[in-house]
Amino acid sequence: MKLFVSDGNPHCVKVLAVLEFTGVKCDVKHVNHEERVVPYLSRPALPALLLPSGTYLFSPNSICQYLIEVNGQESSDIVNQWLEWEATELQPAVMQALHMVVLQGKGAQTTRVLQGPLSYLDQSLSKRTTLFLTAEMVSVADVVLWAALYPILSDSSLVSGNQTELQHWFERVGMLAACGSAAQTALHGKGLKAESLKTYLQRQPSTHHGQGQVQGRGSQPCNSPEGDDDGDCVLSEEEIQSFAVTWGKGLADLPMVPERQHPILPVEGKRNVLVTSALPYVNNVPHLGNIIGCVLSADVFARYGRLRGWNVLYVCGTDEYGTATENKAREEGLTAQQICDKYHAVHASIYQWFQVDFDFFGRTTTKKQTEIAQNIFWRLHERGFLLEDIVEQLRCEACQRFLADRFVEGTCPYCSYPEARGDQCDKCGKLINAVELREPTCKVCSQTPVVQSSKHLFLDLPKLEAELEQWLEKSTGSGDWTANAKQITRSWVRDGLKPRCITRDLKWGTPVPHPDFSDKVFYVWFDAPIGYLSITANYTDQWEMWWKNPQQVELYNFMAKDNVPFHSVVFPCSLLGAQDNYTLVNHLVATEYLNYEDTKFSKSRGVGVFGDMAKDTGIPSDVWRFYLLYLRPEGQDSAFSWVDMATKNNSELLNNLGNFINRAGMFVSKFFESYVPAMDLQQEDKRLLAQVGWELKQYMNLMDRVKIRDALKCILNISRHGNQYIQVNEPWKKIKGDETDRQRSGTVTGVSVNVACLLSVMLQPYMPTVSQTICQQLNAPPTVTGTMLQGTGNFVCSLPAGHHIGTVSPLFQKLEAEQIESLKKRFGGQQPKTAAQTDVNAQPAPSPASHPAAQTAVNGADAERARELTLAVAEQGEKVLVGNDVSLTCCLLSTRERRS
Repeated sequence: MKLFVSDGNPHCVKVLAVLEFTGVKCDVKHVNHEERVVPYLSRPALPALLLPSGTYLFSPNSICQYLIEVNGQESSDIVNQWLEWEATELQPAVMQALHMVVLQGKGAQTTRVLQGPLSYLDQSLSKRTTLFLTAEMVSVADVVLWAALYPILSDSSLVSGNQTELQHWFERVGMLAACGSAAQTALHGKGLKAESLKTYLQRQPSTHHGQGQVQGRGSQPCNSPEGDDDGDCVLSEEEIQSFAVTWGKGLADLPMVPERQHPILPVEGKRNVLVTSALPYVNNVPHLGNIIGCVLSADVFARYGRLRGWNVLYVCGTDEYGTATENKAREEGLTAQQICDKYHAVHASIYQWFQVDFDFFGRTTTKKQTEIAQNIFWRLHERGFLLEDIVEQLRCEACQRFLADRFVEGTCPYCSYPEARGDQCDKCGKLINAVELREPTCKVCSQTPVVQSSKHLFLDLPKLEAELEQWLEKSTGSGDWTANAKQITRSWVRDGLKPRCITRDLKWGTPVPHPDFSDKVFYVWFDAPIGYLSITANYTDQWEMWWKNPQQVELYNFMAKDNVPFHSVVFPCSLLGAQDNYTLVNHLVATEYLNYEDTKFSKSRGVGVFGDMAKDTGIPSDVWRFYLLYLRPEGQDSAFSWVDMATKNNSELLNNLGNFINRAGMFVSKFFESYVPAMDLQQEDKRLLAQVGWELKQYMNLMDRVKIRDALKCILNISRHGNQYIQVNEPWKKIKGDETDRQRSGTVTGVSVNVACLLSVMLQPYMPTVSQTICQQLNAPPTVTGTMLQGTGNFVCSLPAGHHIGTVSPLFQKLEAEQIESLKKRFGGQQPKTAAQTDVNAQPAPSPASHPAAQTAVNGADAERARELTLAVAEQGEKVLVGNDVSLTCCLLSTRERRS
């Protein structure tokens, strides 16, 4: 075995300590931070352990656990729990604190970042009767946690005097020779003062604690990115000069970002990125939480990838099979296909208005879906991965069908609540099997259903478990999986996989091709993810170049957390079992939930803003995009608030971002006849260039890792720096002074308008219309994007002296208190139905053309027709699960309830 470590990397302290603690024989090789040790990763990952088999481990905790096993020890459950807590809770807080102390010089502000995890650890230690975390003897959990905390707790100025148990424990563990040796090797025994630590941190994205943070039911959601500081970085004179040199290089002689040519196919030698967002169920009009959790987040990342020059394909579509569609069709007097046609057009119109730039927006009710789903089914069947079993279900004789859980209601067998659902009691919260309900009734006709047995097919997940775990180790270790995605997946696998039913007693669905099950269709959880493949197949007949090409394609899945197990366990098992070289997810990006004010979105109660309503508020779609992305629930639940939206619009967009860009452009127009003036850089100007260049690099690091909300903060930081720069230098006054003052005014104006040009590039994934407007106003060169976002980011002079800009005008408008109060009342309670909404016999939209060439990016949906159809959408009676964290099982049941 060979262990690769780098100087100054705090993660290396723990693996070096555990290596010596266990006594495992292993070669240790020191490499630089930028060395790509693991050949199949797109970026450096250290520490890394090369195993005798030739495979690599590159998760520090995975390396530690492997070393324990090699030493013949077994990790207890309590040790594993501490290691998981360290990875998901402690480590993000420690890394943010290190950035604040070492790079930003804000040691005094680390208390709020570290207080939660350190207090938890201190309290846990105080409750124990043993000297160490798990026993009287030190364990690997003690070593790993000590190593994580070493850079912080070795500095007495950062230690709270109240956390005495923590301090005593830290001192006891630190007496181990293994710990002292590791700290000396990785950080030269200097902790925070190690120069190599600063060098390492400067090459990492700025971190904001919250990823992996678990919010209790009593906690308030957070509407602001964690750490509301200005993100300043302490830069050396050499670093400032380096940024100034980069600025002076100007625009590179690069081609502009090429126009997309369809069909987009993987290209040898390029980074081929396949982006999907969870398929929205056709029967539901998406609310703001649905939009930010899936399609909008994926859109931002896909737009960014295209700007970076990656070969990106972004596909999505409506999930159209299942019980809910059948019932909606019955309610509106239409066929199931007509309902799907109608609501598919509504979805397409909503996403068009939000400027979601799909390469293709399809649907699951297609021949390709049937062909591909049935092919995967037969391959699973032939390889022995399917089982038969008998399932007891409730059947309504009046409706002549088996009832999905969402269509059964009765008395809870545990607390006697009379309106318990077929899967869970809302009063006591206990999970329920529908056949356990007392006095069950069919919610469609109110008749009493009967219990009947039915034979079904199951996917044998236990048989695929070993192969799944091997794949998960590689994918979660090398990919950008969000903390909640990892946690939920680990919980599923740790609890042991069980066979999952893949068939349903319905008519509306993909038919099961097996002759013994010809009266059944595939269960939505098995069928719907295959929609990604079939939608791509409807886009191009060369779809297998994307979906059967794991060597060349990186797959990003975007979703809300309740969909994680289907994408991380169940769907991968289906593809692994099919044994057809399918592309599996490399990066699973899951959000938490978005609430509406202090409650949940509900179409039936008129609470919350749904996609078909946003455009009627008079607020531009770019502002909606900005606010949703600003409070994107990346690490914990967040809540939409009208007052907060107005505050962010008026402060961040109008007074900060818009004010800076408008002032920079107006100074050029008013003082220099619309020509960028000559710039004679002073040290103050170079310092601004360095601050802006550093923020650009942080932006790209964060976006590369799909930290979309935190990357947005970098944009706002830049405009704040720009506003401060203008205020200090007062170019409007200096233009009236002597030659030296006028020249200084020109330099400040020229630098400012170049910063504005950079902002237009960085804003493009977030606010595409605003970005385009800025580019037009500044007459920005077409090659500016390729240059700025090349490599790790290059802030260069893109508008040189003599460049002629266009007409400058304000970008944003103020949201007035009266307007916001009116909107808050409008979307805060029961709304009267319009005449159009009560017309259940509205005609459906025609089916879209079947040939890809005849389809637009949204499958040919006509915007005007979709607008008319939107008015005909009846209230959605289903409540969407949002809000506080729920148990994993509840998440899964809510998904099944929504989509079965």
